[in-house]
Amino acid sequence: MENIYLIIALAPLIGAIAAGLFGKQIGRAGAHWVTIIGVVISFALSILVFKQIVFDGTPTFNGAVYTWLVSDGITFEIGFLIDELTSMMMLVVTFVSLMVHIYSIGYMRDDPGYQRFFSYISLFTFSMLMLVMANNFLQLFFGWEAVGLVSYLLIGFWFKRETAIYANLKAFLVNRVGDFAFLLGIAVILMYFNSLDYADVFGASGNFATLTVEIIPGWEWSVMSLICILLFIGAMGKSAQVPLHVWLPDSMEGPTPISALIHAATMVTAGVYMVARMSPLFEHSETALSFVLVIGAITALFMGLLGLVQNDIKRVVAYSTLSQLGYMVVALGASAYAAGLFHLMTHAFFKALLFLAAGSVIIAMHHEQDIRKMGGLRKYMPVTYITALIGSLALIGFPGFSGFFSKDAIIESVGHSDLAGSTFAYVCVLLGVFVTALYTFRMFFLVFHGKERMDTHTRSHLKESPLVVTIPLILLAIPSVAIGALAIGPMLFGDYFGNSLAVFDEHNVLAKMGETFTGAMGFVLHGMMTPAVYLALAGLGTAWFIYMKKPQIAADYKENYQTIYNMLVNAYGFDKFNDKYFAGGARQIGMVLWQVFDAKIIDGLVVNGAARSVSWWSGFTRQMQSGYLYHYAFSMIIGLVFLITWIFLA
Repeated sequence: MENIYLIIALAPLIGAIAAGLFGKQIGRAGAHWVTIIGVVISFALSILVFKQIVFDGTPTFNGAVYTWLVSDGITFEIGFLIDELTSMMMLVVTFVSLMVHIYSIGYMRDDPGYQRFFSYISLFTFSMLMLVMANNFLQLFFGWEAVGLVSYLLIGFWFKRETAIYANLKAFLVNRVGDFAFLLGIAVILMYFNSLDYADVFGASGNFATLTVEIIPGWEWSVMSLICILLFIGAMGKSAQVPLHVWLPDSMEGPTPISALIHAATMVTAGVYMVARMSPLFEHSETALSFVLVIGAITALFMGLLGLVQNDIKRVVAYSTLSQLGYMVVALGASAYAAGLFHLMTHAFFKALLFLAAGSVIIAMHHEQDIRKMGGLRKYMPVTYITALIGSLALIGFPGFSGFFSKDAIIESVGHSDLAGSTFAYVCVLLGVFVTALYTFRMFFLVFHGKERMDTHTRSHLKESPLVVTIPLILLAIPSVAIGALAIGPMLFGDYFGNSLAVFDEHNVLAKMGETFTGAMGFVLHGMMTPAVYLALAGLGTAWFIYMKKPQIAADYKENYQTIYNMLVNAYGFDKFNDKYFAGGARQIGMVLWQVFDAKIIDGLVVNGAARSVSWWSGFTRQMQSGYLYHYAFSMIIGLVFLITWIFLA
């Protein structure tokens, strides 16, 4: 089995190396074939592993593949932990990545960086697989940083655009903040547990449950709270939680397939996966759980509100990702880890579908992304229209679609939680349902319905995208409809995750929900009696009424509530604050360092001062060398007198 796991991880890496280093030799077709074959191998073997782990009862594999270093009794190694959680993540990552690879053949067809693009996305897949398959913190950190590096390369793929360079630098720097805390968390684990192996750390976590440490003299912190909060700050960067969310909307500067891969199956899900994997640690700290709960709730509601004022089709979907990540994080904070992972899985399918559908629209519109210049595309693009409708209904949690099961499970689990902040979180996730439906169907109606607002030239060339684009849409639409009903029983209320997750009895909100669970249809009927469904329908209806029947209402609200509108357009001022105080402050510090330390101290005192000292000394010694013999004779006599005097006096 160990060889199979190695092949799953390395097949995309081999494809990435082949396309990246030998792209000119193998050509454009060779680049996409070698990377697609690599991902197909990983996907096929992931299906096999999933079957063996979930259906055949194959025991969990936890072992080292390669020992890199042994130092002071601590082993640094590459190893795999293959259990129910890992097998699910492997399947999601490889399937969505495969769809993106196929789709990219059509989307990137005319791009001069074709081979480089396929190399990057295959490397992205390898990085995420190494992260989710890790059995130790060293490999986790490697995968963590690798997905960050590749996201930097992909967001700035069109490196001749200043906006793309700004966006990838922003993503890189914001994630450095989170990654610094993440690395500190791993360092604290190493200091106290003297191991980086998951099994060792999780097994010994109970021994440190009551241990405290003084970070500031006189202020004691629980060691477990410190570890968990530091790890979660890392997740806040990767999974774009407030206030480390600012990089994700700008990641739209990369090609659309990259947006789908980042938002659905790789980078942003890494933080959610990591917290769920660390559940044996988080369960020991209600402080950390409450912190996670509140941050997720703020992100779920307030980032969703920003989607209401976006006019770029990709940015609307991007802000929906921010909001949905908030829902996943809320579930983690409520100790409903399975619900958060369930939503991660369903969201991967319908979010990839929505991004790729948006890309299909962009292709048809000759790379126009402003939804105000679209409209009426339904009759020109029937396949894109139907698949986008499926993705939109799944996103808002329409009864029966995959998003309904996972989102409603999260809302109900938060309602059962009694942690500090749970009431606030419950209100946020409920209101977020209405907001999600409103911005989602605002986009949907403006793009596919109503009058055609594009120019005559664009209208004359409108047509459905080629099969290489629409087939991935259809394949993603199927799980967006069906996977929720099929998986809710075993994943939330069954024993699907086995020992992958740890939940204390006093935190087990899913067990309370399971007491009334009677199956997928029963969950739908139960959901029809809860506020969430009616809030979603209200949001859908409001979007139709405002943007289809009475569009003047939107214009009037924009005019009458200009302050609120500007606040949303400016994203609550996070970017301005960061640019002024962090980026601007860094520039000011750099200016001071340049003018004072560099110019005056280093150049003026050290470099130029040394030069002036040498010049002065050489001038002085030059005066001593007159060239006259009697001067030298006189100096020798004086020196001899001093020497004799010193000898006699000594």
